[in-house]
Amino acid sequence: MHVLLTWSDRGVDRPPAHHVRRRPDDTGPVARLLSAEGTPAYDLIFVLTTPAGRRRAGQLVDQLGTRGELVSTHITDPSDHAALFDAALRVRDALPAGAHVDLLLSAGTPQAQTIWVVMAQAGLFQRGPHARVRMLQVIPPQFVPHPHPHPVREVTLDIAGFPEIRSLAAEVASLRAELTRTLPHMVGDSPLMQALARRTARVAPTPLPILVLGETGTGKELVARAVHQLSDRAAGPFVAESCGALAESVLESELFGHVAGAFTGALSTRRGLFARAHGGTLFLDEVGELSPRVQVRLLRVLQEGRVRPVGSEDTLPVDVRVVAATHRDLPAMVAAGTFREDLWFRLRGATLHVPPLRERPSDLPALVARFLQEAGHPTLSVEPAVWRALANHRWPGNVRELRAEVVRWAVFCDHTVTPADLSPELQARPAPAAPPTDGTIEPLTTQVARVERTAITHALATTGSIRGAARALEIDRNTLKRKLRSLGIEL
Repeated sequence: MHVLLTWSDRGVDRPPAHHVRRRPDDTGPVARLLSAEGTPAYDLIFVLTTPAGRRRAGQLVDQLGTRGELVSTHITDPSDHAALFDAALRVRDALPAGAHVDLLLSAGTPQAQTIWVVMAQAGLFQRGPHARVRMLQVIPPQFVPHPHPHPVREVTLDIAGFPEIRSLAAEVASLRAELTRTLPHMVGDSPLMQALARRTARVAPTPLPILVLGETGTGKELVARAVHQLSDRAAGPFVAESCGALAESVLESELFGHVAGAFTGALSTRRGLFARAHGGTLFLDEVGELSPRVQVRLLRVLQEGRVRPVGSEDTLPVDVRVVAATHRDLPAMVAAGTFREDLWFRLRGATLHVPPLRERPSDLPALVARFLQEAGHPTLSVEPAVWRALANHRWPGNVRELRAEVVRWAVFCDHTVTPADLSPELQARPAPAAPPTDGTIEPLTTQVARVERTAITHALATTGSIRGAARALEIDRNTLKRKLRSLGIEL
């Protein structure tokens, strides 16, 4: 597949003072490139433009026919290198894997041309081992005879600094790979997931018990496994159990074990989860579902380091690190008297919060790639409209829901995933949030804080930096930092 990346060459609705009027026989560098002999037949053309140039760029796209795709940015200053780089990265991420990419340097501001050159020389546009990237320059007609024998020139640069840029890019890739090896079960490079990875790596080597919080389907057990693998107990067993999946009587026997004859059906002695996790890590999911009776027994085991099997008069020593998880509001349960406060304090030696998928949409490509790989269809391509639908979905089932969706694609799609292949929930427009039905009204400060948290976390996940998020939200960077502190958002 051949792809052309170019900025619009049609100017803006209110041209800046330095804009030079094009002579009548000059159709512009984009049109001249497409009409030049030897130019490949492009399968896809990205035309970037600022909001002020969107109308004129649309005229260029109409001229290109069905091959053009207009990418309007939020850049108000086309000389802002950081904003231009962010826009170029978004386009880079939308490129098909293995595409041959041509970058047209003859359109756009000098700053935009600089970004193209730096990214091309650093290898950032190469999506796959067989991808090819060229930089092209179209000779202006006023400087050459007509017709020109070679109106399109491939630009090649041999500058000493670019090998160092490539080396830095390789180092970044190596560090990201190292992070993946360090936390092999956790997928995602968004700021929220990076913060979770850093905090996980910090608390894992300590002896503290850990409480993992997050909505259903966010991957709390994967965080627990990462904690186990980064701890000095990695050579020991990792045992996991969901406290909400078993009845109270069965759960007590599962946790602490039982002796033969302890109850009807106990034909032999059975070791409990604590005994099986001796020397390792015990992950207790949905700990908020524990009954008061089991809470008391669990607290005693955590305090004394000894467990008494059901029906036994003797206790056994156990050396176990407990990682608990829940999607329930434990402080509210403590206030309501349904969860023991002393057990809550015992479990939350350190707290790890797993963000919901809707707060980290930039992790969607990595997660989809992982699930397609697991499903045996790593080359299945995804149309841009599908990515937009994924980013706009609320994901009530979080990563578990996304995995089920991708597995469906692997079954029903042959080469490309189109919007028609999506499940009905993803094809439907998200419904607006309904007001509370019980007649209660939240304080305005609570509602504003919730909206601010959602907007800020989305901006951070999308832009990848405080500076980019502040620019997107149109607030001062120091103001954003104060809001992060007041809302308790960790980076």
